[in-house]
Amino acid sequence: MQASDLPRAVAAARTTAASLSLRADDATVLHDSNRLTLRLLPCDVLARVAPVAGQAARFEVELAPRLAAAGCPVAALDPRVEPYVHERDGFAVTLWTYYATSEAPGAPREIPPPDYARALERLHGGMRTLHDSDSDVPVPHFTDRVEQAQRLVADRDRTPALADADRELLGDTLRSLRRTVAGRGGPEQLLHGEPHPGNLLATAAHGPLFIDLETCCRGPVEFDLAHAPEEVGAHYPGARPGLLRDCRTLVLAMITTWRWDRDDRFPDGRRLGTEWLSQVRAARMRP
Repeated sequence: MQASDLPRAVAAARTTAASLSLRADDATVLHDSNRLTLRLLPCDVLARVAPVAGQAARFEVELAPRLAAAGCPVAALDPRVEPYVHERDGFAVTLWTYYATSEAPGAPREIPPPDYARALERLHGGMRTLHDSDSDVPVPHFTDRVEQAQRLVADRDRTPALADADRELLGDTLRSLRRTVAGRGGPEQLLHGEPHPGNLLATAAHGPLFIDLETCCRGPVEFDLAHAPEEVGAHYPGARPGLLRDCRTLVLAMITTWRWDRDDRFPDGRRLGTEWLSQVRAARMRP
């Protein structure tokens, strides 16, 4: 989020909570990227704030209760208020349950690969049930997300710092692997879309829980697995190694592209974008 918008975003979250009889005297920033994540106290609620324009909060709020009812390990909306997207001062505010993420101060938050794989398998199992029985879940295909990255690569105004050779590398990788992965065939289902470690909480009382459901899409489970650490794939039953390898390179090209967006606010994003470009190039040179 733009630094100039930060005070207004925090105020919007606190005012929204207060209007719902949730006392919010203090706000701690937990994450600041494309949207702001805050812990509000003493009501102890997690507030997520994003500009109203282009946000997918309504989709996320509608989907989260369905996934929870299907047995998916996902974070829940705050049960003290109605599930709703609150618009205030140009921001969309949603209120979620705050989860403690370790048993004791200093306890490790890393989730072992077998546990990570089991959580992802549970998520996919519930999502498969939901999508099979509820055809009105309005989710895009994973190729739509790849196409967003392709448009960004092609837009020199939005990616002005991207060198021509790197632009060609990313464009070719996205185009060819989008076609390859989509052409592999096989089963597709509802996916998280970005189940990387930053979107998986190691909660003290509820085990691993996935967050950030705005990226949900349809596709092969290998597309989701490609966002997880490599060790996780070895513990996920039925994953196709060749497809997973292609998905890893495709996802790497996508997240590299986001880092070169002139409006990207990911911490240390430009350094990561440069590092990941080298990894994409190395992956494309492998047989």
